Amino acid sequence: MQIYEKTSLIRCDLEALFDFHLQSKNIKLITPSDTKVILENENFQAKEGEVLKITSIKYFIPTKWEVKIAKLERPNLLVDVALKSPFALWEHTHSFKQVGDFCELTDIVKFKMPFGFFGTLLNSFMMRELKTMFEYRHIKTREILETKEKR
Repeated sequence: MQIYEKTSLIRCDLEALFDFHLQSKNIKLITPSDTKVILENENFQAKEGEVLKITSIKYFIPTKWEVKIAKLERPNLLVDVALKSPFALWEHTHSFKQVGDFCELTDIVKFKMPFGFFGTLLNSFMMRELKTMFEYRHIKTREILETKEKR
């Protein structure tokens, strides 16, 4: 199993950061432009046990995802686990913590590539992909929420 972690500080309200992550439509706003995201269940409500269905398209390859909300603790924790994805294992923990005037956003992704040993040959590629994606997500989240705070 591999672990990727990214932490950022965002000047915003803790509840606003948490709520932003509960709204599935925001996935489109924080996904890099080289990846298209289609929400298959537009009326998704983030609650423990609920499953979000997504199709992502990158390099012209569509990938179906079914992600279950495994844990939800307002306003500090959101854990989702892939039931269906291109990975043998995918667990994504979003944690939120107030740090003075800022909120600390931490994403931890635990993943395992499919195909046993052959899949492990793709680990370094996947770590680079995750780094690129989560750096973008954190920048966009900061831009959106810090702009809202100034209003």
